[in-house]
Amino acid sequence: MAQSANSLHGTSASVESILSEELARGDRSLRGVAPVLAHLLASSGQPLVSDAIVARVRGMLDHLARQLLAAERAEVLGSPAHGPPAPAEAVDALAAHLAQDHVVLGHSHVLALESHLAERLERRASLDPVLSPLLQELIASDRPAIAELAMTTLAAQSRFIQSQRRMDMPLSELPAELFLAVIACWETAARAGERGGVPRGAIERLKRSHDEGESRAGLLARLVSAMGSGVLAALELEHAGLALFASALASVTRQPRENAVIACHESQAARLALAFRAAGMDAQAIERQFMLLEPGVRVPGVIGELAPDRAQAILARSDARVVDIER
Repeated sequence: MAQSANSLHGTSASVESILSEELARGDRSLRGVAPVLAHLLASSGQPLVSDAIVARVRGMLDHLARQLLAAERAEVLGSPAHGPPAPAEAVDALAAHLAQDHVVLGHSHVLALESHLAERLERRASLDPVLSPLLQELIASDRPAIAELAMTTLAAQSRFIQSQRRMDMPLSELPAELFLAVIACWETAARAGERGGVPRGAIERLKRSHDEGESRAGLLARLVSAMGSGVLAALELEHAGLALFASALASVTRQPRENAVIACHESQAARLALAFRAAGMDAQAIERQFMLLEPGVRVPGVIGELAPDRAQAILARSDARVVDIER
């Protein structure tokens, strides 16, 4: 981030063009993520322990494959409690097929990055990855609906952290569009193999059980919405915690949540600075947030001279969506 942040310095007259150029560089970096991940996952010589992000992505894709094959076996046998697990070669083949889909791969990458950032913030700033001060306040709200929603969100965040430690990705946690993309990959892989296709009953059962609104991302979005104007409190990373912070930043700046998460990466300093300014934060507030993420980075005061609507417009011109559902 230091190199990118250093290039943010400039006069008030040039700050918009500088940030636009940096954002374009960040866009190019994001477009290269999925192909690079696909290459690393396909390489048998890539040590799993050499890159925590790659290892987690690989583990999540394997977990998706195991869940899909278990659903298929349950449909064929009539009960999920009987029969051996899917052969390792079948899991590997389906996981490799999932890895070829950049939508699935991109979402896996963002989840792995979010958990990695949460762990780093816990080490650096003692920020609990599950229960943040703001979430604790919401749980204690005198409005029963918000308190209940906050408790449910807490449980979902706890499950997310535990799943990431196991390198798992439950099907129930997928956004609706991504869930359908995974099902489509499964069907394509089955048709290409010897099985001839996926049993329709298995697909329908999974679709009936999927509820995006009860996923962690769905619950976070609902909680942010319920906060109303109080959502600005969630833009304080140390107070809100990374999960709630990312959802709030996405909501306020009208970006996909995945982009808000990726903006916290060291290579995306311009994207994060623009998002903060689009949310109406002044230069001092922006610098405080950068100090938490990257203590060595100083944000130039001229960022405060960029109008929030101009910052929003620059973000809107960005052609990168981390998880490009629409493709």
